[in-house]
Amino acid sequence: MKHILIPTDFSANSWNALKYAACLYGYDQCTFYVLYVEELSDKSVNKDSIGAPLPIHKKLNLFFEQLAQLKSNFLHQFITLRDYGNFTDIIKKTVDEKKIDLIIMGAKGTSNYEHTIFGRNTVNVITKVPCNVLVVSAKVSIKKPSKIGFPTDYNIFYTYPILKSLTEVLQISNATLDVVHVTQAKTNFSNTQIANKAYLHDYLKEMFTGFHCFKEIQGLNIKETITTYLTDNSVEMLTMAAKNINLFQQLFFNPSKSQLNHQSSVPLLVLHE
Repeated sequence: MKHILIPTDFSANSWNALKYAACLYGYDQCTFYVLYVEELSDKSVNKDSIGAPLPIHKKLNLFFEQLAQLKSNFLHQFITLRDYGNFTDIIKKTVDEKKIDLIIMGAKGTSNYEHTIFGRNTVNVITKVPCNVLVVSAKVSIKKPSKIGFPTDYNIFYTYPILKSLTEVLQISNATLDVVHVTQAKTNFSNTQIANKAYLHDYLKEMFTGFHCFKEIQGLNIKETITTYLTDNSVEMLTMAAKNINLFQQLFFNPSKSQLNHQSSVPLLVLHE
């Protein structure tokens, strides 16, 4: 049984994240916890006799109507939750209380700027909550990925929890994996990078023979090179380790318009230890 948390603000991004989750785990028994967090600083909240915000009550009713329109799956159970407080703190608490295996959330909410890939809440969850996160924007197509890209600089060692999570998504999707290293010049690995690459190579060779490959791509701008790689190779999901924060910042902070269009159409799976 998988326990999956889906934070929602009732935006198109969060609704698409829910539909993507139901598709990706279509053959797995799952409990989906759909969580709405009301910030305590919101002074516009009006409460009824039991303390629930009236507008949210109506939105939840509409949400259940939308859920009813999804294709029925006897393996899936949906439970709605409401809480009040700091968004990131509530996510942490819910992950602990509900034994959450994976958070699936929209790339950004209704209040975020259009020229960003991720909203503030999404970045905070990725960097501050010790749980795997799958980020899905409103532009992502609802289908299982057939090819997953795994950008890496080989500067970190991929531990068993990370590789186990990577194995799971490859198994449920039946996707192939491209391990992609982007460099600005001719590759000259350190001893650490050589050892990390060798370990990853041996693991994938044992687990996914014939369903993975290692690619070396040279380009002056990492973001532009990855964007070109995504389009040229029909990659339908990106995944990377959360502790590789430097690579994450290089790929997703301050994107150009073309990079924003391409990267926001591909879900991102961030793996924690």
